[in-house]
Amino acid sequence: MQYIDNVLSKIAEQNPNQPEFLQAVTEVYSSLTPIVSENEKVYKEAALLERLAEPDRTVSFRVSWKDDGGNVHVNKGYRVQFNNAIGPYKGGLRFHPSVNLSVLKFLGFEQIFKNSLTTLPMGGAKGGSDFDPKGKTDSEIMSFCQSFMTELYRHIGQFTDVPAGDIGVGGREIGYLFGQYKRICGAYENGVLTGKGLSFGGSLIRPEATGFGSIYFLEEVMASRSDGVKGKTFALSGFGNVAWGAALKIIALGGKVITLSGQDGTLYFKNGLPTEAAEYMPASRTNGVTKEEFAKKFGGEFLAGKKPWGLFGADVCMPCATQNEITAETAGSFSRLGVKYVNEAANMPTTNEALALLKSQGIVVCPAKASNAGGVAVSGLEMSQNSERLCWTKEEVDDKLKNIMKNIYAQINSACERYSLGFDLVAGANIAGFKKVADAMLAQGIY
Repeated sequence: MQYIDNVLSKIAEQNPNQPEFLQAVTEVYSSLTPIVSENEKVYKEAALLERLAEPDRTVSFRVSWKDDGGNVHVNKGYRVQFNNAIGPYKGGLRFHPSVNLSVLKFLGFEQIFKNSLTTLPMGGAKGGSDFDPKGKTDSEIMSFCQSFMTELYRHIGQFTDVPAGDIGVGGREIGYLFGQYKRICGAYENGVLTGKGLSFGGSLIRPEATGFGSIYFLEEVMASRSDGVKGKTFALSGFGNVAWGAALKIIALGGKVITLSGQDGTLYFKNGLPTEAAEYMPASRTNGVTKEEFAKKFGGEFLAGKKPWGLFGADVCMPCATQNEITAETAGSFSRLGVKYVNEAANMPTTNEALALLKSQGIVVCPAKASNAGGVAVSGLEMSQNSERLCWTKEEVDDKLKNIMKNIYAQINSACERYSLGFDLVAGANIAGFKKVADAMLAQGIY
């Protein structure tokens, strides 16, 4: 519709050279026509779409640190606090050379709707640095994290902004960051970060949560089509916590994982990834086992320089790594290879052109805003446990996560029915996530 087109044109003019951010905004806003048409006058008067696409604030800062040889290095640090209409800002920190403002703004914008779908009181944010933890010693990573938090601490708090981990930021990094925050603030405020170690306020199954949640969501989607995980083949990308959690759950439910991947190539398991291999994934990373060594150890093949998409037939393609993994070129082969579902466990792993192509082929896309929400859902549960000074059992957390993912599907299905979207889960997720935030923004006035 014209109003949305005008807003998108304005956003593009205001944010040049930010392709990832513009892609994310275009993907969401292009699907909002049904709900915006009903409320066009109100949204226009409040400039709601324009406000929603502009972060509340963007903080950038210098991060200076010393390596073990005494050499000083300088990196860029960021925190994009996008929207806190329904709760304190919430979103991960990413340490990776690819980090820039466009990437963090796209992630923060997506986080708004993802967090909304969980129904937990969390706003959207993202942050990080172009620092690369790979190849660094523990002392160098600690030095960087302490310097990073020395600036970040003034912008966060359990009622203000609660960062978590993301690519390049695991339990080790969160520990160093929390230690520095505690040192600076002189108080034990463990609700300020999530993804913490179990010994100081972390939640059980947090590392596996994104992968687990993604499969729980897929189960709901499949069940609505009289289908299930058992007996299905899954092509996964990635080798981190998301792929690990997903692989564990797929195998437990009777599915077969045939691929994993790293930056250097694809691991192929013709007969399926063995349970013991899935369980060994975290330890293999810690022990420095290469992807090729891992594949050989567990009876697989390693295809150097290859990505898993378009190589093998699978019932489900499940990107678990990073943005824009699946392009129109690779998506074009999915129907021929028998792919029935694309389950987006990573953030925005499919280009907008590929999304359109998959829909035209009748392939069901489980959108990242929903499928990827398990991680932040358990982060929200970690916040609750910290506030109550409690530690729930693994079974309690897992049950709550499963119910959250079921409820996310119910919200999306309701939106699809309400706005006659058919089985367009992408549009349904966008509308369902948007409505809660839009209603809260309107209720709170212009600010």
